Amino acid sequence: MKKNTIKWAMYLNYFVFAILLNSVGIVILKAQRNYGVDELEASILEAFKDLPIAIVSFLVASFLPRIGYKRAMLIGLGLVYIACITMYFGNSFATAKLLFATVGVSFALIKVSVYSLIGRVTESQQEHNSLMSSIEGVFMIGIALAYFLFPAFNSETDPNAWLNVYWLLAGISGVSFAFLFLAKSESQVEVTGVNLFDDFKQMFQLMAKLLTIVFVISAFLFVMIEQGIMSWLPTFNSKVLHLTENISIMMASILAISLAVGRLAAGFLTKKINWIWILSACIIIAMLIVIFVLPKAVGLEVKTITSLSDIPLIGFAFPLVGLFIAPIYPLLNSVVLSALPKSLHSSMTGLIVVFSALGGTLGSRIIGYLFKNEGPENAFYYTLIPMLLLLFSFFILKKLTTTR
Repeated sequence: MKKNTIKWAMYLNYFVFAILLNSVGIVILKAQRNYGVDELEASILEAFKDLPIAIVSFLVASFLPRIGYKRAMLIGLGLVYIACITMYFGNSFATAKLLFATVGVSFALIKVSVYSLIGRVTESQQEHNSLMSSIEGVFMIGIALAYFLFPAFNSETDPNAWLNVYWLLAGISGVSFAFLFLAKSESQVEVTGVNLFDDFKQMFQLMAKLLTIVFVISAFLFVMIEQGIMSWLPTFNSKVLHLTENISIMMASILAISLAVGRLAAGFLTKKINWIWILSACIIIAMLIVIFVLPKAVGLEVKTITSLSDIPLIGFAFPLVGLFIAPIYPLLNSVVLSALPKSLHSSMTGLIVVFSALGGTLGSRIIGYLFKNEGPENAFYYTLIPMLLLLFSFFILKKLTTTR
């Protein structure tokens, strides 16, 4: 595929999966209300989403070029089209598990393809940083849209009305499939002379490098923070701020919008400021928000709220943490991929996706446990621990990538 076509396909595919993947927080809230499950049981949806991402990424990453990136993305889009329709007719917690498992498998194909292709359409680390941040920014815009799409289909009188959103999501997946299918492409990228054993050997050799070890720990910690907050923010808004279901979901969009703005801004800032100073400042400010802003939101005396305009300003402040954690993930990925030969990008991307998925699963499960046992007003304070560890990891990565 030509470079411009590749970029548009990456943007569109990431947009589709942003809505599907990160609707998990909304479905967690719906599952508690519609399917009668508690917080800890509902949090298993994160595992059904993330574990297939980890498993499939590990199995296909290193030899995906032989399958073909375009073909892999088409398979992913076709699977989620079917899964969305199945969710509409299934309407159960079991079907929700199946939906997110399918989305997880499909996203593994999409993300490994996209991350591998970025290295092929960029020429420098700065260009790589910028495109990576922009694509992840579009991803967050899709997430923000999800927080408005689902409430738009919600109904106080019909508990099943929200399921109609899956017809729309199936339609968007179909459009993305058609765009990619009809796009003119060059011959499939192939890798010859390599067998399955060598593919896995290459990935394990990467895992033995100190750079890889520090990076995957960093990616794991970040996604634990991001997914832990994102998946449980609608429930936090509902149980701590006592907002209605629709307003709880729409309020969570502030986090997604903040993440989108932060990542798009990072694409610009990295052209002028070294990534280490951007990330260090961001994580310190995020920690200060948790320490000083979160207590004020928790202690908010909520009166009757019927719209977003009724919420005191402090209620909007905590989700702004997304603005500062936003640049971390794409910049860490870009820094490490740029430090490796392009031939290793697919294998490295597999490791990125695997440990990101594991971090997301563990983060959501931990926050779910804390919501149930420590109270929803205290759960988010525990994100300070991985934030502090992440700060130390930045400087280790800086030293490792500088000396290469």
